Amino acid sequence: MDTRKNNNVGFSSSYDYSFKILLVGDSGVGKSSLLLSFISHQHPPQDLSPTVGVDFKIRMLTVGGKRLKLTIWDTAGQERFGALTSSYYRGAHGIILVYDVTRRETFTNLSETWAEDIKSYSTNPECIKMLVGNKVDRESERSVTREEGLAFAKEHNCLFLECSARTRENVQLVFKDLTLKILDVPSLLEKGSAVVKNQILKQKEMHKSQHSGNCCCPS
Repeated sequence: MDTRKNNNVGFSSSYDYSFKILLVGDSGVGKSSLLLSFISHQHPPQDLSPTVGVDFKIRMLTVGGKRLKLTIWDTAGQERFGALTSSYYRGAHGIILVYDVTRRETFTNLSETWAEDIKSYSTNPECIKMLVGNKVDRESERSVTREEGLAFAKEHNCLFLECSARTRENVQLVFKDLTLKILDVPSLLEKGSAVVKNQILKQKEMHKSQHSGNCCCPS
């Protein structure tokens, strides 16, 4: 998986597909650390402050021979931000559900809260979901087994990986596996295609020029 500088992320010619990825889960499970570890290739600080509202990062990379622009949204896990984050499910090509393997309540809340939100707000029926158990570096404190994670993933039709944002174990694999799966879904490719978006933009420009050309000025 090759990385690219995102200096020209605004230009559609710099990538083949643009995908929107959403990180969801309870506060403190390590969503921001996971994202920073993926974006910066560095170990995130241990005292990272909770996300307030919504933040996002962009990373350009190449997967399966395709140039991709990933816009990754990091949502706050606090309940009071629920109304704000609901709109960010719309149009998502991939959703990563994150829990802390050392805190059972963060795993329980996946089915009671986050899986229900995906059903309610996701607008792409074939959106790819991935379940991620974070903080496996704290194995002695584990309260959710790998088998439980696998069972949840199977029940909710999710990909599944365990990782550590702190040590960066499996972090790159989380995003690589997710994007490879998205690339296998024709409907998601169409919605994320830079070519399709360029065609729509050209049609709008042509429509505008045709209308402006029909304008008559008094002599």
